[in-house]
Amino acid sequence: MNNLNDPPNWNIQPDSRADGGDGSRWNYALLVPMLGLAAFRWIWSRESRKEIEKEREAFRQRTAAFQRDLEAKYHTMISENRRAVAQLSLELEKEQNRTTSYREALISQGRKLVEEKKLLEQERAQVMQEKRQLQPLKSAYESYLEREEAWQKKAHLLLKEFEEALTNRQNIYCSLVLPRKKRLEIEKNLLVRAALDPVAADLEMVTGLTDIFKHDTHCGDIWNTNKRQNGRLMWLYLRYWELVVELKKFKRVEKAILEK
Repeated sequence: MNNLNDPPNWNIQPDSRADGGDGSRWNYALLVPMLGLAAFRWIWSRESRKEIEKEREAFRQRTAAFQRDLEAKYHTMISENRRAVAQLSLELEKEQNRTTSYREALISQGRKLVEEKKLLEQERAQVMQEKRQLQPLKSAYESYLEREEAWQKKAHLLLKEFEEALTNRQNIYCSLVLPRKKRLEIEKNLLVRAALDPVAADLEMVTGLTDIFKHDTHCGDIWNTNKRQNGRLMWLYLRYWELVVELKKFKRVEKAILEK
């Protein structure tokens, strides 16, 4: 019997030279192990192919799973990179816009400063021109003011004398022992001087003195020894005349400058 899986030389042929059945028995004795070996080889080859196919399929599945995992990671990485690029692009655009805004603001501020500098220079030139124009006027003002301050000093001396006389007059008025005649004499002298003195006339002191002599009846208490506590209206007029002197000084200076 021939084994189709074995090469031709492995087939055992009957020995035609042998006599009787001994040759056939030896042939069949060798045939049984050969058939077992062939069957073993066939079974082993079949199982080996199954194992190979099984391992191949497992390897294919692992490879496919690994490939799917790589693709998923790749897509995830691509998505994250795209989001990062988009975020960076947005931030870059914001920074560019902010930089542009700052640059425009600096340019605008620079132009504004230049314009303000020009205005300041123009104003300074105008002030210097006015100062040059006012310099002669200033000199004249100082000259007139100095002259009027001399007049003011004379007015203050006059008011000091009138203050002393009015204090004595009011003291006599409040006294129980001093003669009334003395008070009337002081009043007469004050009215005459106020009418004749140019400074007093300029201050129109006659009217004020007449008002004092008629209406100032204020006196300190009976034990008063301080003359300056007597009288009330007279002190108001004295303060008023001092203010008039100050006012007239500047009015006279203003009039002199305008008439120049």
